[in-house]
Amino acid sequence: MEHNKVDIELQDSYDDQQKWVLDSSTDSRGEIPLRARTGAWRAALFIIAIEFSERLSYFGIATNLVVYLTTILHQDLKMAVKNANYWSGVTTLMPLLGGFVADAYLGRYATVLLATTIYLMGLILLTLSWFIPGLKACHEDMCVEPRKAHEIAFFIAIYLISIGTGGHKPSLESFGADQFEDGHSQERKMKMSYFNWWTAGLCSGILTAVTAIVYIEDRVGWGVAGIVLTIVMATSFLIFLLGKPFYRYQAPSGSPLTPILQVFVAAISKRHLPCPSDSSLLHELTKEEYTKGRLLTSTKKLKFLDKAAVIEEQGNENTTAEKQSPWRLATVTKVEEVKLLINMIPIWFFTLAFGICATQSTTLFIKQAIIMDRHIIGTKFIVPPASMFSLVALSIILTVTIYEKLLVPFFRRATGNERGISILQRIGTGMVFSLFAMIIAALIENKRLDYAKQHHMSKTMTLSAIWLAPQFIVLGIADAFTLVGLQEYFYDQVPDSMRSLGIAFYLSVLGAASFVNNLLITVSDHLAEEISGKGWFGKDLNSSRLDRFYWTLAALTAANICFFVIVAMRYTYKSVQPSLAVVADGGDDVETAV
Repeated sequence: MEHNKVDIELQDSYDDQQKWVLDSSTDSRGEIPLRARTGAWRAALFIIAIEFSERLSYFGIATNLVVYLTTILHQDLKMAVKNANYWSGVTTLMPLLGGFVADAYLGRYATVLLATTIYLMGLILLTLSWFIPGLKACHEDMCVEPRKAHEIAFFIAIYLISIGTGGHKPSLESFGADQFEDGHSQERKMKMSYFNWWTAGLCSGILTAVTAIVYIEDRVGWGVAGIVLTIVMATSFLIFLLGKPFYRYQAPSGSPLTPILQVFVAAISKRHLPCPSDSSLLHELTKEEYTKGRLLTSTKKLKFLDKAAVIEEQGNENTTAEKQSPWRLATVTKVEEVKLLINMIPIWFFTLAFGICATQSTTLFIKQAIIMDRHIIGTKFIVPPASMFSLVALSIILTVTIYEKLLVPFFRRATGNERGISILQRIGTGMVFSLFAMIIAALIENKRLDYAKQHHMSKTMTLSAIWLAPQFIVLGIADAFTLVGLQEYFYDQVPDSMRSLGIAFYLSVLGAASFVNNLLITVSDHLAEEISGKGWFGKDLNSSRLDRFYWTLAALTAANICFFVIVAMRYTYKSVQPSLAVVADGGDDVETAV
């Protein structure tokens, strides 16, 4: 009888989980979401649609930014690349602020609404700077110096877009992942696919940007391109709003910094107490008491922090764990969340080298394409230089599709891992491809320089831009592995209440890498000038030595991979306490190191 009673309880729990979403999310009316009517792909498609338009706008500007700065604002190569890197850096670091606001105060949906409004303001100002007489770049078609008013309006516009991206990117991607419940085995597998198809969707936006939008910028006009981007962004915003009844919403949980500080304060205040060898003696809430997120199991690393969960004066009946201040006593879950954040620091640091390689595709790679022969054989059509980035987007889409449809099923059978290969293995694979990309780029640039020397008297004889295709394609393969892996890693491994910040951590890799790339350009150029009397970055590419800079990046990447492998082998993944409903469904909600 007792056994039958347990079976009935398990079946009831299983039935509830199949009908309702039990991960503390709510529907648009503030009630528990009905699984059949909310979330999953029916909601995620609305979210991917607005990401398509955001990437269309961003890369429509980013890939042609160096061209704009050198041709319209008449900046030299070094200044243009620095300004492009500064903007890229700010744009990819702003999500740290946006993610914090989303997780702590506004919620992800509201943050997306606010950020998209700011984004549209930037696009409108950018467009107006080409049509309002007082803001136009020049009085005439040709000018040596652009108007200061246009320059100011331009930089205000692109940095408004940076602020908009800061709230849009971390909130939207994590909001999309929130549509899949971790505790449901089928939706958990969907979530693993979500990051791949999210990337395919945004790459479709990138592909459209670097072909259609860049063509309009180069051949029709920057102002017309601005109108197109504004209309597409506004339309997708309306589509996003139409999906409101289908979304699942996570309430903001307050400042994520407070529980982190509480763990450290509690651990330090009890530093003299012994830590029990049995983790079950540490303080933890029951599943019924813990309503936000999932309970984590205790791990053996950073044992000092476990003292924050040690219950003091256990023999005193008047002192209970529930009555103690959170600044004096933390739960095992809170302690483990702090450990997760600490363990992420070396992973974040050793992915910076990859980020530096990735930034080359929208800066120096594009500048190389500008001075090379971009004619399509047999026609008079000239490919816009920024359109070369379409090779990266196509490479990502193709690689992600092959990975999702062929490699994941194969590796699932071979390794027994639900993901196919572990997240860090995926990231490391992409790093190896980025190393190959830098080696190829160095070899091709050396060939281009030799060709330029042989034909220095002829202005029409330039090397075909098709020679750049391998470095774009291989870097796209690297992005498909590492960038998608980083998105999944930072979303999955941060505390459940910090998932917008998790996506921001991923973006901050690219942002910090842009600033480090600027530093490398300055330092390497200075050292080269000190040693040989001539720097690596001249007035133009033919007087520069980009090949040596690419070899430097290749050497740094190779050394970095060695350190990354050591850190990855010692890494412990988030370990989640399984729920009865998941076990009854034949699933397993415990993530272990692979």
